[in-house]
Amino acid sequence: MTNQTAPFHLPKWLRENLQILVVALLLAFVIRTFIAEPRFIPSDSMLPTLEQGDRLVVEKVSYHFHEPNRGDIVVFQTPKALQEIGYSQDQAFIKRVIGTPGDTIKVTDGIVYVNEQPLEESYTYEHPAYNLPPLQVPEQELFVMGDNRNNSNDSHIWGFLPESQVIGRAIFRFLPFERLHFF
Repeated sequence: MTNQTAPFHLPKWLRENLQILVVALLLAFVIRTFIAEPRFIPSDSMLPTLEQGDRLVVEKVSYHFHEPNRGDIVVFQTPKALQEIGYSQDQAFIKRVIGTPGDTIKVTDGIVYVNEQPLEESYTYEHPAYNLPPLQVPEQELFVMGDNRNNSNDSHIWGFLPESQVIGRAIFRFLPFERLHFF
């Protein structure tokens, strides 16, 4: 007589539920890593469009097929200029694309100009209280600004944003519920 232990078997209902859980976790990982992810707004730099505490869905796919467009609200990795003054490399920022490669940006008397044309900005909190000499956006870079022009750490302070640092674009605000909005 040999002492063999019977193989351990999970009940069918438990095995099925564990399989569903594993598949759900894998799907969540793939979706969050490659397709879309939720983000939290930590500051007032995008007022009035986004308020501190808003929750967004950021999609990560479209910029693999085309470059960001003027007006897009983008989430991006910390630019090197901000890392040099102490910002964490893994901190994400959110701003609006104002200039794309080849555009000339300037700010004069509270008006933002793109290619010598005043930018129509119904989405800003207030007009900029600063001037910026004309700057041409280099290839593969962007000029980004917060909608709260005078309370935003953006391209007018630290320079151009390499397109390679863009994580994705904001497509939907899902919290708070009373401010649901597609961008």
